Amino acid sequence: MSAAENIRAEAAAWLVKRAESWSEADQAALDSWIAQSPAHRVAYLRLDAAWSSADRLAALRPVQEAQAPKRLLPLLMRVAAVVAIASVLGIAAMRAFTPAPDRVFATKIGGRETVSFADGSKIELNTSTVLRTRMTTRAREVWLDRGEAYFEIKHDPAHPFTVMVEGHRVTDLGTKFYIRRDGARVEVGLVEGRARVEQHSMLMPSQSALLAPGDVVRATGDSMSMEKESADELSSALAWRRGMLVFHRAPLGEVAAEYNRYNRVKIVIASADVARRPITATVPVNDLAAFARMAENFFGLHVTRNGDEIVVTR
Repeated sequence: MSAAENIRAEAAAWLVKRAESWSEADQAALDSWIAQSPAHRVAYLRLDAAWSSADRLAALRPVQEAQAPKRLLPLLMRVAAVVAIASVLGIAAMRAFTPAPDRVFATKIGGRETVSFADGSKIELNTSTVLRTRMTTRAREVWLDRGEAYFEIKHDPAHPFTVMVEGHRVTDLGTKFYIRRDGARVEVGLVEGRARVEQHSMLMPSQSALLAPGDVVRATGDSMSMEKESADELSSALAWRRGMLVFHRAPLGEVAAEYNRYNRVKIVIASADVARRPITATVPVNDLAAFARMAENFFGLHVTRNGDEIVVTR
């Protein structure tokens, strides 16, 4: 199928899933998918309108529907949905479209979750993360819609494993790696094995990089760079897997921002000069008292609690 048909197929899969079961995590993942591209939004709205039309047609036959056995109603609803989608996609596209149900995984602020798959692969989700998976007989696909995850993937050339994140595709070549998404910024760090990162931008030529252990790619919508980091630096970046944060001469403002990823009570640095002060420390992700002690003991700063904020001043 063409790229446009693929987008319509994904939109159709979302509508089918919404009719069968739905959760807050599903809604967050759908919102993220729609926000990725105007084409996603248009495709979803068009199919949603077709779906609604099918519902209205069904409503014209209340007597026949009432007489149908209750166990057949879900099947009839799915058939109506397929007919509505076919009217938009066209018969040829529908023959090529065999949707696999997406599984959506989500963690709350401060939460972590490990997802295991039948092939032995594992994905560990960090705080406030939304991730979708689609496993078929042809491929294993993942979308990181928000947050951060660590991947331990069993390599299988017959069933490629790819992660899509903010216009980038990460392809496993027998790999342990992490991906972090902060808005339009993406970071990919390779711990073991090999992986390929590809960037696709409408404004810039496509770029790609083949990663070896220790390589870290940092990218935005129109740029991508790679540098080598030590095993200790990679371990620090993954300290969240054991519930810790590690900082090496990090500005206090950066330390506060990291704490804020894991806690509903937010740290506010009152002035720019205070935010620039560097600190080296290893602390639990949810120990706000440790941050307060660092600010007071190392810098002589004043720390006060104001509702859901911890305010740091001189």
